[in-house]
Amino acid sequence: MKQALSRRDFLKLGGLAVSGMAFNAFPYPQDEYGFLSGDIGRVTHSQSISVYRKPNDQSDILRQLFRDELVNIYQEVTPVSGPEWNPLWYRVWGGYIHSAFVQRARIRHNKPLDSLPESGRQLCEVTVPYTQIYYHTQANGWELKNRLYYETTHWAVGLEEGPDGQAWYRVFDEGMRLEYHVPAAHLRPIPDDELLPISPDVPPHKKRIEVSIAQQNLIAYEEDRPVFETRISTGRLHRYDPPQGTNTPKGRSNVYSKMPSKHMGGLLLTGAPDVYTLPGVPWTIFFGDMGIGVAFHGAYWHNNYGVPMSAGCVNMRPQDAKWLFCWTTPLWPPPEGDRKFWERTGLGTSVLVY
Repeated sequence: MKQALSRRDFLKLGGLAVSGMAFNAFPYPQDEYGFLSGDIGRVTHSQSISVYRKPNDQSDILRQLFRDELVNIYQEVTPVSGPEWNPLWYRVWGGYIHSAFVQRARIRHNKPLDSLPESGRQLCEVTVPYTQIYYHTQANGWELKNRLYYETTHWAVGLEEGPDGQAWYRVFDEGMRLEYHVPAAHLRPIPDDELLPISPDVPPHKKRIEVSIAQQNLIAYEEDRPVFETRISTGRLHRYDPPQGTNTPKGRSNVYSKMPSKHMGGLLLTGAPDVYTLPGVPWTIFFGDMGIGVAFHGAYWHNNYGVPMSAGCVNMRPQDAKWLFCWTTPLWPPPEGDRKFWERTGLGTSVLVY
């Protein structure tokens, strides 16, 4: 791990690269009219979504909204016209947008910690629609990289004064095994009591998860009593990519790894919005064949649960994935002193996918 930088060293390393940015790369998020409050929608589609005159895709298209544009959400609407697979629409300024590729978010700034815990690390979640990564190299100074999105989770391993004079967290990325910086006001430290085990008194062998691909739902059982149910998105139907394609594998297995924050996709730091790299995927629970890498996890890139959407994993709303993370075994956190503090492994909860 790097040592904490002093204010003087931090600013010196940034040099003219930071001053040239004029801090425009991490502004307070705004919509097209310069104002956001309450419930916000962030466009997650890689291209664009349409604003319709009515909550119906046969009505007039008024304009397009592009990836990461932000709009105020005034009302939820579920018209009888559907679509049946996901009838939820949002009323926005001047029209309606379908919910499939809109992430609900809010803007909540946080008081930075005075110091990190004795362990030297703190799990955090993003509480603004998006924030920015800054990464430093000797060759290029401070560079603007990926955005981190609402409800993604990240490991803070340092607390330093940033180039804007405010507190920033130094964040550890377990996938790339490197560190970068993020404004601390945009990350909420997650207290330990939020991750306490759910139903720890139930013997592990009496817990099980059942996933119906046909129904696109998940049910958690304690013995034969359902204790949790939610809509999900399993793998997209695709028969051409060997060996499994993007189908979610069927059969019986067990949870074998739990990670509250996981870098998925390409192990890259890039400012390009079309590159498939997903830092901070929240509440990841791996199951099945270790060679395939299938997991339950929160998804922040769509809101289309009930429809197959993934590359094989089981997508869930982040809060649903968090519940499942706390309920399943092996229990979080890893044993004290475990080198891989970001992961807990072991034979865990039974899983049936059918």
